[in-house]
Amino acid sequence: MWPLVSSPLCCRGATLLDSSTIRSAEQLYRYQREANLLLPLASDAIKQCRNMQLSFREASSRSNRFRVIEIIDHRAANSSTCVQCSDSQSSKSSGSGKNHEGQIKYGFTLVKGKANHPMEDYHVAKFIQIDEHELGLFAIYDGHMGDRIPSYLQKHLFDNILKEHEFWVDPGRSMSKAYEKTDQTILSDSSNLGRGGSTAVTAILINGQKLWVANVGDSRAVLSRGGQATQMTIDHEPGIERGSIEDKGGFVSNMPGDVPRVNGQLAVSRAFGDKSLKSHLRSDPDIQNTMVDTSCDVLILASDGLWKVMDNQEAVDIARRTRDPKKAAGQLIAEALKRESRDDISCIVVRFR
Repeated sequence: MWPLVSSPLCCRGATLLDSSTIRSAEQLYRYQREANLLLPLASDAIKQCRNMQLSFREASSRSNRFRVIEIIDHRAANSSTCVQCSDSQSSKSSGSGKNHEGQIKYGFTLVKGKANHPMEDYHVAKFIQIDEHELGLFAIYDGHMGDRIPSYLQKHLFDNILKEHEFWVDPGRSMSKAYEKTDQTILSDSSNLGRGGSTAVTAILINGQKLWVANVGDSRAVLSRGGQATQMTIDHEPGIERGSIEDKGGFVSNMPGDVPRVNGQLAVSRAFGDKSLKSHLRSDPDIQNTMVDTSCDVLILASDGLWKVMDNQEAVDIARRTRDPKKAAGQLIAEALKRESRDDISCIVVRFR
């Protein structure tokens, strides 16, 4: 048996061939010709099965890439793909959508990094209707020490924002209050949610006209106006917010070859969760808003896996090369991987025009 997959490949609305059905290089060739979506085969997976070494060499002489059949039911809502390799547990998901009128489109791509732990990046990208208002909801949650906190934020943070009774009067205040309340809930339920944490960048587009952005941590939102990048978030780094950390009784380490860290541990100065460090951290967001006029063409939300290797203007330039926001998100991540980003990377691109 070809040891291609260590666990079922997860894909909403999809069915995939089980690895047990691949028993020879010849079968692999046939599957490869028939497949539409591809997955590079990790060489370490083959090394685990020594009696297939010869077949692997024969197969590799005919193609440098190996493919697994993936049949996607495109009728499934929010269809996305997620594939998993047995050696690195790497995964990738992507999807796209648009507003009711079809003028504003979005696309997203998420890729697991090199670390030996499950994917810790989560996202939200959708349009919803509330009475006569259309809201675009976009978010990146970059977790650390586990995925429970970003998963919780994905399910609850926007709901908590929209539950604030003054949302339609003062969206910014509602976002701020919801961030704080959500963090308190997470801390009070740490026995179930664990002691990890997460950054967050959330963007709310109201009726295609007004954009509100809030963030804690170093996940970032960048808006393009006529091709010029404008950062709409503030990176909350320990070196920058040292005073706040020290006022709370903490310290910022500056070890050679490493980034500044809160108490020698956390590389962001604001985050959800992180109960053991919370007395030295903040969870109040920075909030920005702007009118979306004809000069606004692209909005990018991404985790620091992208921003560590790419500046804002580079990201905008890449995103504007194609009018397909899903392709743009994929191209941004491909470029980050080319530049050897090793972290989980998540990216949402919104096309206004």
